[in-house]
Amino acid sequence: MKGDGTPVQWTLVIPLKPLNRAKSRLSQTVGDALRPGLALAFAEDTVTAALACPAVADVAVVTDDGIAGPRLAALGARIVADEPRAGLNAALAHAAAVVRSARPETPIAALNADLPALRPGELARVLRAAAQFPRAFLADSAAVGTTLLAAAPGRALLPAFGPDSRMRHRASGAVELSLEAVESVRRDVDTGDDLRAALALGVGPRTAAAAARLPLPRG
Repeated sequence: MKGDGTPVQWTLVIPLKPLNRAKSRLSQTVGDALRPGLALAFAEDTVTAALACPAVADVAVVTDDGIAGPRLAALGARIVADEPRAGLNAALAHAAAVVRSARPETPIAALNADLPALRPGELARVLRAAAQFPRAFLADSAAVGTTLLAAAPGRALLPAFGPDSRMRHRASGAVELSLEAVESVRRDVDTGDDLRAALALGVGPRTAAAAARLPLPRG
């Protein structure tokens, strides 16, 4: 809540690599032919859940992919071109600047595109907690990476995603959020084991449909 009691409304920035390069670590589990479609399904379910969250005003997806862009725009996302083309953190900083150029007072959160089990209510809980701090982040299920990084109005996002991003975001001064019962916001998918865990948690309809066609052992 804001000081006047009104709910904080966030803009989420979601980065997505070109699909032919996305989720490369899943190749050994699902194969390269099916991997791009699965990455798109993750992103579609993530964006759908994010837009259904009552704390989210809008979603900006930063991508140059010619297939994913129109599909995600049709769901209601704003597409921001990855003009820097200098990696994930540069893309996020650029998208945040684009958002802030139009809405300088909006709080911004970077959210992973590979959260196919995302629940709107759990995301709302994380964003409510993040609103108490100038910058805050949520670690992933493995407690090594980051799935969400938030910045209050007037604060730079300062993304440091990549290997060991939990430690890097903590070192940058962002507050780590300690919350229970928000597993859907932590459960990103990089490997076959991650995918099985997300499926057990319960994924969105596009990921469920894509996974049903995969040669994915359940054991």
